[in-house]
Amino acid sequence: MNTITLLQPDDWHVHLRDGLALKRTVPDLARQFSRAICMPNLVPPVKTVDEALAYRERIMAHAPEGVNFDPRMVLYFTDYTSPEEVKKIKDSEYVNAIKLYPAGATTNSDNGVSDIRKVYAVIEQLEKYQVPLLLHGEVTHNHVDIFDREKRFLDEVLSPLLKQFPALKVVLEHITTSEAAHFVLEQDRNVAATITPQHLLFNRNDMLVGGIKPHFYCLPILKRQTHQQTLLEVATSGNPKFFLGTDSAPHSKNAKENACGCAGCYSAPTAIELYAQAFDQIGRIERLEGFASMFGADFYGLPRNTQTITLIKEPQVIPASLEYLENEQIIPLYAGQTIQWRKV
Repeated sequence: MNTITLLQPDDWHVHLRDGLALKRTVPDLARQFSRAICMPNLVPPVKTVDEALAYRERIMAHAPEGVNFDPRMVLYFTDYTSPEEVKKIKDSEYVNAIKLYPAGATTNSDNGVSDIRKVYAVIEQLEKYQVPLLLHGEVTHNHVDIFDREKRFLDEVLSPLLKQFPALKVVLEHITTSEAAHFVLEQDRNVAATITPQHLLFNRNDMLVGGIKPHFYCLPILKRQTHQQTLLEVATSGNPKFFLGTDSAPHSKNAKENACGCAGCYSAPTAIELYAQAFDQIGRIERLEGFASMFGADFYGLPRNTQTITLIKEPQVIPASLEYLENEQIIPLYAGQTIQWRKV
């Protein structure tokens, strides 16, 4: 198959940042995706529906003219989130979910939930109103190995949570392990997962063999090849519990290539082509449309897009760098490398 036409895809997990960064991130994403779940871990975080709608206006100010782009907003779950805020999410036209970061799990997560048991009153309302809870699924205890943090979260946090709230709608974000994939498969249809392009295309060897490559560093961190293979299997299986979420996260070159470099891969400019490459590598390019364009919308209860895009099998070189902020560069995922698909 050398050409494929898809319903316009959506990105169900992305970081756009704020301020000057939006000039770069919003056009890059809007040219790829119709809708996007926009992460709320700004400084300060987006904690209320009113703050989310104000952030959406700032995003829309950078949407390219003539491009149909619909940012979908998310609240940042803290120890002090009010249960009454959940009804406001349910009644909002543009706010769709709430995001739980365990405190200290990733970029700008210091305001995250310190103990999930503290917020059960809010979770009761999420279950009642069927508002999705989006989870960064890692424990953050210093003594837990970074490669084991996702599995420990499943065992110690998510399993007990779903026993307490069996009807809760949950998206386990950017899964990275076989254990997470199998966990999602074992749950009812109210539990789903997003998968990033980097976790389908790469594993920890790509990041560590032959020298540390900081632009492959993200959280949750890349895992073994066996986990990568399982993620490819479930992403391309046609199972509607798995859908596209890039977790595209911009950091300047200086912030990545640093003695204490930031976590995050910037995939937005060529994300759908990277997914096409992953699906095509195992001979399942025909399964891309469901993963990219249907299953996420269905889970969130939103209509599927009606416009289409076309990808052709034609080599393209991902740019070595992109302009970002003032006098800074951003290095996109797989920079300078050739991929085999192009959006036309």
